Amino acid sequence: MNVAAVLAALREADSAATSVSGLAAATGLSRPAVTRALADLRDRGLVEFTSTGSSLQPGRPAQYARFRAETGYVAGIDIGPHKVLVAIADLAGRVLTVHRAAVDAGTDGRQMFDTVRAALTAAVVEAGVQLSHLWAVTVGTPGIVDRDRGEVLLAPSIPGWAGLPAVTRLGDWLHCPVFIDNDVNLAVLAERRRGADAEAESLVFVQWGRRIGCGIIINGKPYRGHSAAAGELGFIDLASDPDAPPGPRPSDGTGPFERLVGAAAIHRLALEAGAPTGDEDDIAPLFEAAVAGDRAATDVVERVAARFARGLAAMLLVLDPDRVVIGGGVSRAGDALLEPVRRHLHLHALVPVTVHASTLGEQAVALGAVRHSLDVAEERMQGTAQG
Repeated sequence: MNVAAVLAALREADSAATSVSGLAAATGLSRPAVTRALADLRDRGLVEFTSTGSSLQPGRPAQYARFRAETGYVAGIDIGPHKVLVAIADLAGRVLTVHRAAVDAGTDGRQMFDTVRAALTAAVVEAGVQLSHLWAVTVGTPGIVDRDRGEVLLAPSIPGWAGLPAVTRLGDWLHCPVFIDNDVNLAVLAERRRGADAEAESLVFVQWGRRIGCGIIINGKPYRGHSAAAGELGFIDLASDPDAPPGPRPSDGTGPFERLVGAAAIHRLALEAGAPTGDEDDIAPLFEAAVAGDRAATDVVERVAARFARGLAAMLLVLDPDRVVIGGGVSRAGDALLEPVRRHLHLHALVPVTVHASTLGEQAVALGAVRHSLDVAEERMQGTAQG
């Protein structure tokens, strides 16, 4: 326990050297206990000692210790149907590089593994480290994930990805622990640690793009549900006749709410209304036109905001979170979209809730994966330090 406390204090100090007395004050331990813990950490290669002060001064110079964050590294990988994002960080959590690789249209699961492998290789080169120096790797993927078995159970947006032994193959290649989780479940971890809502006790992160899903924090802990399928907001059905039998699921695997307010649906609404827009992957002109006062664009944004607020309200009425963070490609519209969403949400919610755009952008999933990898590395550091 002493070693863990000293290690945590050193990591919080980032790369700065900390005196023994400072560590004693930070941890509440005695100087001898701190000294013993530091010696243990030094022997394991996690700490180095330095001394400061002039030799002309009487007495022994103060002794300082620095956490060697460069002892190992971790990786976080965000896999999507259009891109793979890889973040490399040291053991203090400093991100050294974020590498982005495009995913070719029509890429299937087996090809995706090759893309991930190439992207991770390129990322460690950019970071100036070696694959053998990775202590843990965490992968974020769309779909339903069995974290215990390291298997993707359902991933409609990436054909052939579900069922592949990606974790096993990556682990055999990297010779370090590899984990996999749903992408938005990792993104909400990043929002809570690195975003504007640091340490929020109750938080919903909505990934709003072509697909729509949610990551959920309840009482400070991630909530995934019994089958790891919690937060699938994209499958809420607001438009179908409640008395009609459900029809077959579309071949692209999209849910009813995604077909109502996903990026492709917003693009379609803009075309139907004659409002300015780009292609399905760039609907920014619609929101720019709305801000400029274009009537058709404004009407489309109002429709989208009203639809989205109805679906989001259903989740908020059940969970009652402190805050809602909107990420994903659509969130880049900012307040041009979120302000009308807030206004419409007020009509459906019983209590006010803060809603704002993510400050992490497209890096949210990769940074959340880094956070998980650091947790794994911390267990190794403490285990290593304790022998």
